[in-house]
Amino acid sequence: MQKYDGQVIHQNHDDEGVIEVVEKEGVRALHFGSHSRQSSMLIESPNQLHSLYAKSTMGLLLFNDSPKDILMIGLGGGTITKYLLQQFTECKIKVIEHRSSVLKIARSHFGLPNDSRLKVNIGCGGDYVSQQSKTVEEKHDLMIIDAYDHEGMALEVSSESFFDNCRTLLMDDGLLAINLWGSNKNLFQQVAWNMGRIFEWKILFLPVPKRGNIIGFAFRENTPKYTMKQLRQKALQLEQQYHLDFPSFVKGFKRNNAAVLKKVIK
Repeated sequence: MQKYDGQVIHQNHDDEGVIEVVEKEGVRALHFGSHSRQSSMLIESPNQLHSLYAKSTMGLLLFNDSPKDILMIGLGGGTITKYLLQQFTECKIKVIEHRSSVLKIARSHFGLPNDSRLKVNIGCGGDYVSQQSKTVEEKHDLMIIDAYDHEGMALEVSSESFFDNCRTLLMDDGLLAINLWGSNKNLFQQVAWNMGRIFEWKILFLPVPKRGNIIGFAFRENTPKYTMKQLRQKALQLEQQYHLDFPSFVKGFKRNNAAVLKKVIK
Protein backbone atom coordinates (compact mmCIF):
# COMPACT_ATOMS: atom_id res chain seq x y z
CA MET A 1 0.00 0.00 0.00
CA GLN A 2 1.24 3.45 -0.92
CA LYS A 3 1.00 6.31 1.58
CA TYR A 4 2.94 9.53 2.30
CA ASP A 5 4.69 9.00 -1.07
CA GLY A 6 6.15 5.72 0.15
CA GLN A 7 5.40 2.06 0.72
CA VAL A 8 3.61 1.08 3.93
CA ILE A 9 5.40 -1.99 5.32
CA HIS A 10 3.55 -2.16 8.63
CA GLN A 11 0.33 -0.73 10.05
CA ASN A 12 -1.58 -1.31 13.27
CA HIS A 13 -3.94 0.47 15.65
CA ASP A 14 -4.06 0.95 19.40
CA ASP A 15 -6.22 3.07 21.69
CA GLU A 16 -4.37 6.22 20.59
CA GLY A 17 -4.83 5.65 16.86
CA VAL A 18 -2.90 4.35 13.89
CA ILE A 19 0.82 3.53 13.74
CA GLU A 20 2.48 3.18 10.34
CA VAL A 21 5.96 2.31 9.14
CA VAL A 22 6.68 3.65 5.67
CA GLU A 23 9.71 3.18 3.40
CA LYS A 24 10.78 5.59 0.70
CA GLU A 25 14.11 5.92 -1.13
CA GLY A 26 16.08 3.91 1.41
CA VAL A 27 14.55 5.62 4.45
CA ARG A 28 12.21 3.95 6.93
CA ALA A 29 9.91 6.30 8.86
CA LEU A 30 7.39 6.09 11.68
CA HIS A 31 4.05 7.89 11.28
CA PHE A 32 1.11 8.35 13.65
CA GLY A 33 -1.60 8.65 11.02
CA SER A 34 -0.31 11.87 9.47
CA HIS A 35 2.35 12.91 6.99
CA SER A 36 4.69 14.07 9.78
CA ARG A 37 7.55 11.69 10.50
CA GLN A 38 7.96 10.73 14.14
CA SER A 39 11.30 9.00 13.51
CA SER A 40 13.35 8.09 10.47
CA MET A 41 16.21 5.69 9.79
CA LEU A 42 18.52 4.94 6.90
CA ILE A 43 17.90 1.28 6.12
CA GLU A 44 21.51 0.66 5.03
CA SER A 45 22.98 2.61 7.99
CA PRO A 46 20.50 1.99 10.81
CA ASN A 47 22.81 3.20 13.60
CA GLN A 48 23.38 6.65 12.12
CA LEU A 49 21.18 9.59 12.96
CA HIS A 50 19.13 10.48 9.90
CA SER A 51 16.57 13.15 10.75
CA LEU A 52 17.75 16.74 11.02
CA TYR A 53 15.99 17.28 14.35
CA ALA A 54 17.75 14.26 15.88
CA LYS A 55 21.11 15.53 14.68
CA SER A 56 20.38 19.00 16.09
CA THR A 57 19.40 17.47 19.42
CA MET A 58 23.00 16.27 19.69
CA GLY A 59 23.95 19.92 20.16
CA LEU A 60 23.64 18.92 23.81
CA LEU A 61 27.06 17.24 23.52
CA LEU A 62 28.65 20.68 23.35
CA PHE A 63 27.71 21.06 27.02
CA ASN A 64 27.83 17.43 28.18
CA ASP A 65 29.91 15.12 26.01
CA SER A 66 29.87 12.14 28.39
CA PRO A 67 26.34 11.65 29.74
CA LYS A 68 26.03 8.95 32.38
CA ASP A 69 22.36 8.88 33.35
CA ILE A 70 19.67 9.92 30.86
CA LEU A 71 15.92 10.23 31.27
CA MET A 72 13.95 10.40 28.02
CA ILE A 73 10.28 11.28 27.65
CA GLY A 74 9.02 9.84 24.37
CA LEU A 75 10.59 7.00 22.41
CA GLY A 76 9.24 7.11 18.87
CA GLY A 77 11.27 4.77 16.70
CA GLY A 78 14.03 4.82 19.31
CA THR A 79 16.65 6.19 16.93
CA ILE A 80 18.07 8.75 19.41
CA THR A 81 17.98 6.19 22.23
CA LYS A 82 19.79 3.63 20.07
CA TYR A 83 22.40 6.19 19.04
CA LEU A 84 23.14 7.22 22.63
CA LEU A 85 23.47 3.60 23.74
CA GLN A 86 25.94 2.97 20.96
CA GLN A 87 28.04 6.09 21.50
CA PHE A 88 28.16 6.10 25.30
CA THR A 89 28.83 2.60 26.52
CA GLU A 90 28.93 3.60 30.23
CA CYS A 91 25.59 5.40 30.05
CA LYS A 92 22.26 4.13 31.36
CA ILE A 93 18.98 5.33 29.88
CA LYS A 94 15.42 5.27 31.14
CA VAL A 95 12.64 6.03 28.64
CA ILE A 96 9.02 6.85 29.44
CA GLU A 97 6.82 6.02 26.43
CA HIS A 98 3.06 6.45 26.44
CA ARG A 99 2.25 3.64 24.00
CA SER A 100 3.40 0.03 24.38
CA SER A 101 2.75 -0.52 20.67
CA VAL A 102 5.33 2.16 19.84
CA LEU A 103 7.94 0.28 21.87
CA LYS A 104 7.15 -2.90 19.93
CA ILE A 105 7.60 -1.08 16.61
CA ALA A 106 10.88 0.48 17.78
CA ARG A 107 12.22 -3.00 18.50
CA SER A 108 10.80 -4.82 15.47
CA HIS A 109 11.34 -2.20 12.74
CA PHE A 110 13.95 0.29 13.99
CA GLY A 111 16.43 -1.99 15.73
CA LEU A 112 16.06 -0.74 19.29
CA PRO A 113 18.22 -3.24 21.18
CA ASN A 114 17.50 -5.27 24.27
CA ASP A 115 20.23 -3.77 26.42
CA SER A 116 20.71 -4.04 30.18
CA ARG A 117 21.51 -0.31 30.25
CA LEU A 118 18.08 0.57 28.82
CA LYS A 119 14.79 0.54 30.71
CA VAL A 120 11.51 1.53 29.05
CA ASN A 121 8.47 2.30 31.21
CA ILE A 122 5.04 2.56 29.62
CA GLY A 123 3.09 5.54 30.93
CA CYS A 124 2.57 9.30 30.80
CA GLY A 125 5.81 11.27 30.89
CA GLY A 126 4.19 14.20 32.67
CA ASP A 127 2.80 11.93 35.38
CA TYR A 128 6.15 10.16 35.74
CA VAL A 129 8.22 13.29 36.39
CA SER A 130 5.51 14.59 38.74
CA GLN A 131 5.61 11.40 40.83
CA GLN A 132 9.41 11.14 40.77
CA SER A 133 9.88 14.78 41.78
CA LYS A 134 8.08 14.04 45.05
CA THR A 135 10.58 11.34 46.06
CA VAL A 136 13.67 12.16 43.97
CA GLU A 137 14.93 8.59 44.13
CA GLU A 138 17.39 9.28 41.34
CA LYS A 139 18.73 12.31 39.49
CA HIS A 140 19.89 12.56 35.88
CA ASP A 141 22.63 14.55 34.20
CA LEU A 142 20.59 14.71 30.98
CA MET A 143 16.91 14.75 30.08
CA ILE A 144 15.58 14.57 26.51
CA ILE A 145 11.92 15.40 25.86
CA ASP A 146 10.48 14.31 22.52
CA ALA A 147 6.79 13.62 23.07
CA TYR A 148 4.50 13.98 20.05
CA ASP A 149 1.27 12.51 18.76
CA HIS A 150 -0.49 12.87 15.41
CA GLU A 151 -1.65 16.37 16.35
CA GLY A 152 1.66 17.73 17.57
CA MET A 153 3.50 18.24 20.82
CA ALA A 154 1.96 16.55 23.86
CA LEU A 155 0.64 19.32 26.12
CA GLU A 156 1.47 17.48 29.35
CA VAL A 157 5.20 18.09 28.68
CA SER A 158 4.95 21.81 28.11
CA SER A 159 3.61 23.31 31.36
CA GLU A 160 5.54 25.32 33.94
CA SER A 161 4.92 22.61 36.54
CA PHE A 162 6.34 19.98 34.19
CA PHE A 163 9.59 21.91 33.75
CA ASP A 164 9.75 22.54 37.48
CA ASN A 165 9.53 18.78 38.07
CA CYS A 166 12.18 18.15 35.41
CA ARG A 167 14.50 20.64 37.09
CA THR A 168 14.08 18.77 40.37
CA LEU A 169 15.12 15.52 38.68
CA LEU A 170 18.24 17.03 37.10
CA MET A 171 21.61 17.11 38.81
CA ASP A 172 22.85 20.59 39.74
CA ASP A 173 24.96 20.63 36.57
CA GLY A 174 22.34 18.86 34.46
CA LEU A 175 20.91 19.73 31.07
CA LEU A 176 17.49 19.33 29.45
CA ALA A 177 16.88 19.15 25.69
CA ILE A 178 13.38 19.30 24.18
CA ASN A 179 12.07 18.96 20.64
CA LEU A 180 9.64 21.85 20.03
CA TRP A 181 7.43 22.67 17.08
CA GLY A 182 8.12 26.26 16.06
CA SER A 183 5.28 26.47 13.55
CA ASN A 184 2.78 26.71 16.43
CA LYS A 185 4.03 30.11 17.56
CA ASN A 186 1.65 30.55 20.48
CA LEU A 187 2.53 27.17 21.99
CA PHE A 188 6.22 27.68 21.33
CA GLN A 189 6.22 31.08 23.05
CA GLN A 190 4.36 29.65 26.04
CA VAL A 191 6.77 26.73 26.38
CA ALA A 192 9.77 29.06 26.02
CA TRP A 193 8.35 31.29 28.76
CA ASN A 194 7.74 28.30 31.04
CA MET A 195 11.27 26.99 30.49
CA GLY A 196 12.79 30.42 31.02
CA ARG A 197 11.02 31.07 34.31
CA ILE A 198 11.90 27.69 35.79
CA PHE A 199 15.53 27.63 34.62
CA GLU A 200 16.15 31.33 35.38
CA TRP A 201 16.53 32.06 31.65
CA LYS A 202 19.53 29.77 31.27
CA ILE A 203 18.02 28.52 28.02
CA LEU A 204 19.02 28.33 24.35
CA PHE A 205 17.08 27.54 21.18
CA LEU A 206 18.39 25.93 18.00
CA PRO A 207 16.09 26.03 14.95
CA VAL A 208 16.43 22.97 12.73
CA PRO A 209 17.29 24.00 9.15
CA LYS A 210 14.43 23.59 6.64
CA ARG A 211 12.15 22.12 9.32
CA GLY A 212 9.57 23.42 11.77
CA ASN A 213 11.42 21.90 14.72
CA ILE A 214 13.27 24.02 17.27
CA ILE A 215 15.44 22.26 19.83
CA GLY A 216 15.31 23.93 23.24
CA PHE A 217 18.05 23.53 25.83
CA ALA A 218 17.72 24.39 29.54
CA PHE A 219 20.56 24.36 32.05
CA ARG A 220 20.77 23.89 35.82
CA GLU A 221 22.72 26.49 37.77
CA ASN A 222 26.03 24.58 37.93
CA THR A 223 26.26 23.62 34.25
CA PRO A 224 29.76 24.62 33.05
CA LYS A 225 29.79 27.99 31.29
CA TYR A 226 31.96 28.14 28.18
CA THR A 227 33.22 31.05 26.15
CA MET A 228 32.17 31.23 22.52
CA LYS A 229 35.78 30.50 21.55
CA GLN A 230 35.79 27.35 23.68
CA LEU A 231 32.51 26.20 22.16
CA ARG A 232 33.83 26.72 18.64
CA GLN A 233 36.96 24.67 19.46
CA LYS A 234 34.88 21.94 21.04
CA ALA A 235 32.54 21.93 18.03
CA LEU A 236 35.45 21.15 15.72
CA GLN A 237 36.55 18.27 17.96
CA LEU A 238 33.02 16.83 18.17
CA GLU A 239 32.55 17.19 14.40
CA GLN A 240 35.60 14.99 13.83
CA GLN A 241 34.38 12.44 16.36
CA TYR A 242 30.68 12.17 15.49
CA HIS A 243 30.55 13.50 11.90
CA LEU A 244 27.79 15.95 12.77
CA ASP A 245 27.84 19.67 11.97
CA PHE A 246 28.55 21.00 15.47
CA PRO A 247 30.07 24.28 14.15
CA SER A 248 26.68 25.14 12.62
CA PHE A 249 25.02 24.40 15.99
CA VAL A 250 27.30 26.98 17.64
CA LYS A 251 26.46 29.52 14.93
CA GLY A 252 22.77 28.77 15.46
CA PHE A 253 23.06 29.36 19.19
CA LYS A 254 24.73 32.73 18.65
CA ARG A 255 22.33 33.82 15.90
CA ASN A 256 19.06 32.92 17.63
CA ASN A 257 19.57 33.69 21.33
CA ALA A 258 20.62 37.31 21.66
CA ALA A 259 18.45 37.98 24.73
CA VAL A 260 19.66 35.02 26.81
CA LEU A 261 23.03 34.02 25.32
CA LYS A 262 25.15 35.53 28.11
CA LYS A 263 23.20 33.54 30.70
CA VAL A 264 24.73 30.36 29.24
CA ILE A 265 27.83 31.38 27.24
CA LYS A 266 30.50 33.76 28.50
